[in-house]
Amino acid sequence: MSDENRILTKEEAEAIKAKFDRESNVRIFSGVYSIVITALLVLYAGYIYWYTLIGNLPEQVRRTSFIACLIFLGFMLFPARKGMTKRENYIPWYDFVLAIVGSGAFLYYSFNFQEIVFRATNIRPQDVYIGLIGMLVLAELCRRVVGIPILVVAGGFIVYAIFNGLSYGAPIYNVIRRIVHQLFYTTEGIIGVPTGVASTFVVLFIFFAAFLEKSGIAKFFIDLANSVAGASSGGPAKVAVIASALLGLITGSSVANTVASGPVTIPAMKKTGYRAEFAAAVEAASSTGGQIMPPILGAAAFIMAEITGIPYLTIAVAAIIPALMYFIGVFMFVHLEAKKTGLRGLPKESLPKFGPLVLRGGYLLLPVGVLVFLLTRGFTPAYASCGAIVAVIIVTCFRKETRFTKATLLEAIVAGARNSLGVGVVCAVAGTIIGIVTLTGLGQTLIGLLISLVNNPFLVRINASLFVALIFTAISCLILGLGVPTTAKYVIMATITAPLILHAGAEIGITVPLLAAHMFVFHFGTDADITPPVGLASYAAAAIAKSNPLLTCCIAAKLAIAGWILPFFFVFSPEMLFIGATPFTMIKIIFTCVVGMFNIAVGIEGYLLQKMFWPWRIVVIIAGFLLIAPSLMTDLVGIGITAAVFFIHVMQYKRNKLLKGAAA
Repeated sequence: MSDENRILTKEEAEAIKAKFDRESNVRIFSGVYSIVITALLVLYAGYIYWYTLIGNLPEQVRRTSFIACLIFLGFMLFPARKGMTKRENYIPWYDFVLAIVGSGAFLYYSFNFQEIVFRATNIRPQDVYIGLIGMLVLAELCRRVVGIPILVVAGGFIVYAIFNGLSYGAPIYNVIRRIVHQLFYTTEGIIGVPTGVASTFVVLFIFFAAFLEKSGIAKFFIDLANSVAGASSGGPAKVAVIASALLGLITGSSVANTVASGPVTIPAMKKTGYRAEFAAAVEAASSTGGQIMPPILGAAAFIMAEITGIPYLTIAVAAIIPALMYFIGVFMFVHLEAKKTGLRGLPKESLPKFGPLVLRGGYLLLPVGVLVFLLTRGFTPAYASCGAIVAVIIVTCFRKETRFTKATLLEAIVAGARNSLGVGVVCAVAGTIIGIVTLTGLGQTLIGLLISLVNNPFLVRINASLFVALIFTAISCLILGLGVPTTAKYVIMATITAPLILHAGAEIGITVPLLAAHMFVFHFGTDADITPPVGLASYAAAAIAKSNPLLTCCIAAKLAIAGWILPFFFVFSPEMLFIGATPFTMIKIIFTCVVGMFNIAVGIEGYLLQKMFWPWRIVVIIAGFLLIAPSLMTDLVGIGITAAVFFIHVMQYKRNKLLKGAAA
């Protein structure tokens, strides 16, 4: 195996992860320092479990104390710059100051919340200064943990609020005082719904994921994917698709998903014959799809349930068909590319056998089953995740190599605590966007602009008003989601773009289901992870494959074509989300969508049994869109066109084969 196609070491994979996933860029500790940091993380984990399962703290106290913990631990773990992680056991003095001052600002609220709530909007100058300090320190921690993009978005909203207040002639101090009160001292800002959900459901599911990872389930998923698809045409690429879909069950980041399986799947794809850019794109597109996989949906499902009031289980079930369609779409592109370029799979003798593999490691899936069972029995996500963690510990006792020791148990707790810091911080910062939209009425302004667009006489005449509004919203989601983690993306989309869809539909007399609107913006926000020019998952995969990042982004966007098409049909055909669906409609939707996606893949790849002439490619793509469209007439026309084109193609293939045989 050439050096370029070798499997990356764990250290190399972690270095790539730290480069593109800032949450992995943590300080290195040993000796006494390691013991102290580990103890702090364990205490933090214990506090979360106490106030979630036993404690009865007021909501404001719970949320502010949670953020105080995030800030203190965050400045202990995350350096100001990436290169500073190379120096072991080093925490500069100013990080201690920021940790104490920042956490102190939120603890000030915790210990004085009754007085602060009693005074309502009548906050004192010292409250304003303390609130400003807390917000600025939180912003600096967010820069370290997540990066600049979300701060640019949140900062833009705050600047808008300042100028909006000044435009009414208010003194600058009064404007800032009003903003600080809204963002720091109410439950419509930093300690709003995102922080509330992150501090309970999301954090506990992150702990569950950490325990699952320590059980060795990631390796089991990759081996399982190899046993199912490794020997087929272009097998390693199909393995990447299946493994990333399975890893989406436990990871909350497309970059983390990419780095978990990419070091194995990308070199295998390149060795088989896939070009570097395509191999990286397959991994990036598949790993990004992991964020829409139920039951967790990149941890956004819990926030969606809280914001919309729709039961969590309903959301998880609604996500099943779209997730399957997404991965089927990627799988089809991979298969056609393999056939077109004549790529073969891996030798069967080198792959694990499915039956023995499932018997040997299938029990690792039991905790996921326990989680789903508890959720369906009416348990809250918090209690269900705790039960699932207990199940992980129990089932791993079946085999010596997976059994938890004191060391691995501690590692799982520490990993869960550390991984939860980034999600908590980003949810707190995302809360500022909700606060500003509520404070300024910006949402109504944007809705007014969109209403003027959908009421355009020409669009109304051709019945395209809602479709154009969805295009506008999709572009907004892609721009706002660039470089932003999954949970924060959804908070931004739910606050700004989801209401646009609902009001645009109402304006022209179409009732768009609430879940359909939120699923639409969530899917497009997720797609930003592979979208040029800064798709983080594509860049991480390109670093592993040593490929061109921008070209990787473009190919990944092509492979994820289902991610660009299906969200529109959440709105026009909500049965895809099990909204008002019957068994017959679900069978029809699944069949027509699969055939439609296959048509689109064939048309874009330009290959079925042999290369396809471009006029037929266009016709096949049109037939694909007709099949996905929610109408019996379009389905019948689409099936008719598909049958005719494929029949002609098969006849041409047989004729060419006969001619080649005669010539031989």
